[in-house]
Amino acid sequence: MSGRGGAHAAQAWVRLRADDPAAVSALGVARRSLAAGRALSGLGRFRLFELLGPLPGRAELEDLLHRSSRFYNPIKEECRVRMATTEPAPVGADERAVLVSDRGLERRPAAERWWAHVTGAAIEVREGVVWVLRFESGVDTAAAAADLAVLRDHAHGLLCNPNAQDHRLAGSRVPLPWIAPGAAGEEQR
Repeated sequence: MSGRGGAHAAQAWVRLRADDPAAVSALGVARRSLAAGRALSGLGRFRLFELLGPLPGRAELEDLLHRSSRFYNPIKEECRVRMATTEPAPVGADERAVLVSDRGLERRPAAERWWAHVTGAAIEVREGVVWVLRFESGVDTAAAAADLAVLRDHAHGLLCNPNAQDHRLAGSRVPLPWIAPGAAGEEQR
């Protein structure tokens, strides 16, 4: 069943269909309390799954993701699949993305077991959170995103706890894979 598409890496970008309370709250805190946050004009959040291994074609992959509660709930969430670096990530040209993953806990064994049971193929499944930051014009977006990414003190950082999490930054050209160890990104940890 799996492996006919020839792909070896794919991303599933999952977000709530309704306003995301965590993103709304983080935007409010950043604007109110952090210097770099005052230039934020928008903040969104995705759960990002990366699937690594022998994968089926797009239609079958989307069907498998839709059938399993290990990835997302299609009633309240939407999922966008990305199977090649030539396909755009849901990050605008004027936005920055911050990937945050729990150090050493990004693998999803239950999703891997489900996949193997249903398809007969062994793959790796990793999960992280991607914060998408949009800034007002005239702002150095790379510097502002870096300042908001990692919590350093009460005036700097918000999205990543450096004691337990790792992060990577990207612009609109998001790497594939991005979560896996050794994957590309502007900054790690």
